[in-house]
Amino acid sequence: MLSSLRLATCSRTLRVYRTYSTKTIETDELGVPLKPTWSVNELLRSYPSPKIAPDTLKKLHGLSALVPPQEGTLEHLKVTQDLEEMVRLVEAVRLVDTEKVAVAERSGPEDLDRQLYGDPDFERNSEKERGQDLLKHAARTANGFYVVEADRTRGGSV
Repeated sequence: MLSSLRLATCSRTLRVYRTYSTKTIETDELGVPLKPTWSVNELLRSYPSPKIAPDTLKKLHGLSALVPPQEGTLEHLKVTQDLEEMVRLVEAVRLVDTEKVAVAERSGPEDLDRQLYGDPDFERNSEKERGQDLLKHAARTANGFYVVEADRTRGGSV
């Protein structure tokens, strides 16, 4: 018995099996799973995959003052796929029912200094200009927005 006890203490991880569902998950002595039990990619596969039309991709690049990759190229395909995955993630987040979720207030020990002494960043920045006041420093504005001139031509190469 002593040798088996010694063997167990020499081992780096004690393998404990806990069942929280029909699947057994192997964990260490602290209850942390030894292998991932789920992944974002696995979760996202259950949501529909959106399709981004080439015209939509071109329009998004134009609105961002960027030059879109040429249609039919490997870069165009990669950018489209990446954007479709981002849209898929956003849509999955939007589908989460948050109606009965209570928002936790920040009042932990990490905020104790702010509770005792106030927020120095807020006080320091309170006299600075904010929001719409900053527009007066812009070279060009239109309808309350900054206007940024694209330094590249649309559809051309850099």
